[in-house]
Amino acid sequence: MQRPTRPNHMLPTFVYDKNRIAAFCDAVFSIAMTLLILEIEVPSSETLNTMEFSSILSNRIPSFIGFLVSFLVIALYWMSHLRIYKFVTTMSERLVWLNIFLLLFVVFIPFSTAIYVGDFYGTAPFVFYCLNLVFLGSFNYLIIRAIVQKEMGNNGLDKITGALLKFRALNAVFVWGFAAVLAPFAPNMARMAFILIFIFQFFGNRYFKKKIKTAQL
Repeated sequence: MQRPTRPNHMLPTFVYDKNRIAAFCDAVFSIAMTLLILEIEVPSSETLNTMEFSSILSNRIPSFIGFLVSFLVIALYWMSHLRIYKFVTTMSERLVWLNIFLLLFVVFIPFSTAIYVGDFYGTAPFVFYCLNLVFLGSFNYLIIRAIVQKEMGNNGLDKITGALLKFRALNAVFVWGFAAVLAPFAPNMARMAFILIFIFQFFGNRYFKKKIKTAQL
């Protein structure tokens, strides 16, 4: 006698609309970039009439620096998001949640920038800002790793490309983490540490270009 089959009690696997998620992420990135300009104080008419214009602008140099750096940081992560998403075929729930946490730290940047600019030469605000970027970079790496693992071989994604994308993501996490650790001991050097991102990426790109040429032989 054939035993009756038991009903499947496993939860269904949900697949989410890639286009809606991409559009939502683009909107959050753009809003965060726009909010940065609100942290630069607009001088009142009284201030404009009583102070020299050059003095007004010079007093806002830290705000302009914070705006420019954070604007470019968000732009770079948006570009990273664009690069990795062209390889996505389906959106799992795990990937959706990783995106949500990535966006959490994206929208947090205007706040951490305001804290940093409020005490531009202070150590604690700078470390706070760096930690925001460390968490942002970490979730960016987790998204890239999840997509590389899931989509390997799809849409032209190969091992070398996946390794390059993961290297770029970890590079930023390492440098901002290093800057946060260095800040209490060498604050001026810590503020210049972001240059290492471009130095490491330059040598990393050369390394992976050689690997690509070797694989094509």
